[in-house]
Amino acid sequence: MIRPDLPLTLLSRIEDAGLNASAPPQQRWVDGWLLRFSPGKAKRARCVQPVADGRLPLDARLALCAAVLADADLPMVVRITPFSRPEGLDAELAVRGYHALDDTRVMVTTELPAAAEALPEGLRLERLDAYAFAEAVGELRGSPAAQRAAQAERLAASPVPYRGWALQRPEDGAILACGQTATEGELVGLYDVFTHPAARGQGLARRLCSGLLAHARADGARVAYLQVDADNAPARAIYHRLGFADGYAYHYRAPDPAAH
Repeated sequence: MIRPDLPLTLLSRIEDAGLNASAPPQQRWVDGWLLRFSPGKAKRARCVQPVADGRLPLDARLALCAAVLADADLPMVVRITPFSRPEGLDAELAVRGYHALDDTRVMVTTELPAAAEALPEGLRLERLDAYAFAEAVGELRGSPAAQRAAQAERLAASPVPYRGWALQRPEDGAILACGQTATEGELVGLYDVFTHPAARGQGLARRLCSGLLAHARADGARVAYLQVDADNAPARAIYHRLGFADGYAYHYRAPDPAAH
């Protein structure tokens, strides 16, 4: 699925920007495929990204990637996008018993707000560095310490600038929602948008994203993108109200249907 009203070149650039924004220190090239093996939560940073045709037979290349992931104590997972190579890879993996996982939508808007929505009284938008942000979102999600540390490491070493933000209650320092942006030229990606379970249903995620997009526009961004589970209806409704629409879809394939 590819959105027909946007140039394919723009969607391809968005895919490149998403790869850059999720780059961990733990990665290498395997015959034209970008192999990532970070111990963090983000599956994009611990999977095979098949971005080039390569020269080895497919089974040989899969075996090389699986061995590296196994050494890192990670499952074999391949990310499949409309830009994956070689052509027909998704079908070839299905024939080999690889199960489809995590249907995801890349949503795009070319209309960034000029001004942020007003925040609720008693909340303020605060900047967080990579380590503070990883700890904040990890606390909200209940992520283990190893995943928090891996995310902080990835953000601090990112090849594109990240900005972490939190909606915070000044009186006690409580973080009710958080999110971050990764900017590359006129493209800005929204990542790790998360609201405290007790604070959901109050429009905080929408107001947070509105603020992040307005800041990005002021810095020169003109196109925004994000990645969201296809079945996450509440989040997708928020993004639709902010002007986002599906640009393209991706999913993962793994020999183990329980790979996570």
